[in-house]
Amino acid sequence: MWNINQAYIDGAFVPVQGTEVVECINPTTEAVIGTVTLANRDDAKRAIAAAQRAQVEFGRTTKAERIDMLKRLQAAVLASAEEIRDSAIEEYGAPFARAQWVSQYASQCFANAARTLEDYELVRPVGGARVFMEPVGVAGLIAPWNSTAGTICSKLASAIAAGCTSVIKPSELSALQAQIVAQALDRAGLPNGVFNILLGRGSDVGDEISTSPHIAKISFTGSTSTGKLIARAGIETMKRVSLALTGKSAAIVLDDADLDTALPMALNAAFMNNGQACVAGTRLLVPRSRLKDVIERVKTLVDAIVVGNPNDPTTVVGPLVSLAQYNRVQHFIRRGLEQGATLIAGGEGKPVGLEKGFFVRPTVFADVSNEMDIAREEIFGPVLSILAYDNEDHAIEIANATIYGLQAYVFTQRQDGAQHLASRLLAGTVLINRIAPELLAPFGGVKQSGIGREFGVLGLEAFLETKTVAVG
Repeated sequence: MWNINQAYIDGAFVPVQGTEVVECINPTTEAVIGTVTLANRDDAKRAIAAAQRAQVEFGRTTKAERIDMLKRLQAAVLASAEEIRDSAIEEYGAPFARAQWVSQYASQCFANAARTLEDYELVRPVGGARVFMEPVGVAGLIAPWNSTAGTICSKLASAIAAGCTSVIKPSELSALQAQIVAQALDRAGLPNGVFNILLGRGSDVGDEISTSPHIAKISFTGSTSTGKLIARAGIETMKRVSLALTGKSAAIVLDDADLDTALPMALNAAFMNNGQACVAGTRLLVPRSRLKDVIERVKTLVDAIVVGNPNDPTTVVGPLVSLAQYNRVQHFIRRGLEQGATLIAGGEGKPVGLEKGFFVRPTVFADVSNEMDIAREEIFGPVLSILAYDNEDHAIEIANATIYGLQAYVFTQRQDGAQHLASRLLAGTVLINRIAPELLAPFGGVKQSGIGREFGVLGLEAFLETKTVAVG
């Protein structure tokens, strides 16, 4: 059993001053696999001070120097890919294929940021002035448990590219993942204080990062409710804020779609990462004329999904992260039944033969309306709602009838029609006949799914301030 009682501050692993100890439970076995001593507000102040000191010199680094650092970070994280993969499987039950993808994506973030920075003009003429794109300052980076390595690395890559030092707070549910990522980043040999990593509660460490006058920028990924708290906390010091928040994505199957191709992709979009993904396509919109065929096909496909040990490469759905999350998903399955949806696959309880672990049955409801809780709220588990539409205008109306707007999926054989439909969807990203993201393109949400963008040029600019210099 492992024990983590350190934070990474000012270029070294140091004991935390906090005293709260949290047990870490393997969601597959329900066994305690480790403990973590959480940092406290004083630890956060130390980390912020270290980043503040380092910002003075780091903000003056050249583009070439930052690109070199990004390449070193890429190599260091890539060398730890297997450890990153295995920690995600152990700590929150990520299926092997998903954990493998994230372990590669984490290192790729630094390569993408280097490529973006190389082509980016940090100084440019505009009329009779010169415009300088300068580091915003010390950044607070807050990452969730369901993609800890990927989120830490994607945010840090943009911050490094912009010349910003960072204080990173991963979720306290991802202690092992965060520790392995910190060890990998440390091996890149960046100047002390350029990045600092500590685990702690949002009520003290998160609050200190959100309110400190020495933090200029917050980049947060997580729930909309927490994002609102962070935004409110940062307003007093006018922090620049980027928020990647809750989603309730629609996957629209158009009437010409090849169901043999579209439905397996749609189910992958719904159940990715055990359903614990903000971009999960948990509302499947299908033409009413094809509804019966879709339901029969979906039932067959879901019944064939392998649920079980996430270490097994054939497993599609592993356990949920915790007992609390398991109970949350059970609640929504009951609500679906209570509100009149028709259960066509899965249901309450655990899959047969999986009495141990936080496993749920991949569940699909039909006869769902947008007024039902299962169609309105982010469940964060493998629960899919099928909604029927009469025509494309109706499909767009249903898809947009949500307070969220993170991502949408469209499946069709008509590319031109899909592009037109995408232009009418209120979502930050629309994927047509694919479920894999484009990691050089901007990512983020509209409405209550977020503010700002990550990845690529806009992700870099989220950590830059514009200064205009005009001479008379």
